[in-house]
This record gives sequence, structure tokens and C-alpha cells, in this order.
Amino acid sequence: MKRLAVFCGSSFGASEAYRTGAIQLGKEFAKRDITLVYGGSSNGLMGAVADTVLNEGGHAIGVIPRVLEEREISHNGLTELIKVETMHERKA
Repeated sequence: MKRLAVFCGSSFGASEAYRTGAIQLGKEFAKRDITLVYGGSSNGLMGAVADTVLNEGGHAIGVIPRVLEEREISHNGLTELIKVETMHERKA
């Protein structure tokens, strides 16, 4: 497996366990040389997974609708950021 898509929130949720899990997941992706494909945000669980993957030397690809990218919530340090027009296109 070379790439894996992760669907998670742009908030941290009600428990610190979610953030801890996101960080652990990011470390495993980097350790196993799996590229993260995710929603492209720098916020919340999405940002935590991506930051960890990148900090551990891995690769992260974000897919973000232009309307969200324009609100400056996109992650600026990604390996690649793909900008799409709609949420439907993002999920596809």
C-alpha cells in the first residue's frame, strides 16, 4: 500500500484521546512509508495527522475545496495540495 485516505475532523473533538490517536496514526504512516491523503486542513485532527506525518519525514497530500482554501485553513506545508471546486469532488 502506497497511499491511504483518512477522513477525520477539522476539530479535536471532546477527548484528548482523539488527538493522541491522530498523532500515533501519523507516526505509523511515516514509519511504513505510506502517503497520507486527506482533507487538506491545518486544523484539528486533520492538521495533527498531517503535521505528524510531515514531521516524521513522510508525505501528505491534501484535497481541499477552493472555498475552504480561500478561508486560509489549508495546510501550507504539504507535499501536495490539490484544489477542487466542490465537496463532492473532494470526496471523489
